[in-house]
Amino acid sequence: DSMAIHELLGQYAKAVDSVDLKLLAEIWSHSPDISFIYPLGEEHGFDAIEQHVFQNVMGGMFSARDLKMHDMAIYVNGNSAWSEFHWDFHATLRKDGSAVTTHGVETQIYRKEEGKWRLVHVHYSEDRQSTP
Repeated sequence: DSMAIHELLGQYAKAVDSVDLKLLAEIWSHSPDISFIYPLGEEHGFDAIEQHVFQNVMGGMFSARDLKMHDMAIYVNGNSAWSEFHWDFHATLRKDGSAVTTHGVETQIYRKEEGKWRLVHVHYSEDRQSTP
């Protein structure tokens, strides 16, 4: 199960980098109780996460994205699991082509649905431990 979660994390990074909505739909649960909490607010339900986080922010604000995760920890408990990790996000702003780098710390929660792990919650914030 830990390997399946590790694989899901890799797919998540790929979905962020490419804004691949098909891959995003495969990773996330489509249950109405899923959520995404981030510095810009809170999103509830897959449609809101897809539109606001991925289409508007990742696709709308950035013309290029590169999410690198490190210091990962994965925990599995029955049909629930969670991961904690730090990340570095390098991107190009769509509006003027300037480069931006941010650092964050993130928790993801997963649930096994019909034998497959699905993402049900993301919460991230600025990583104050990171050195620029």
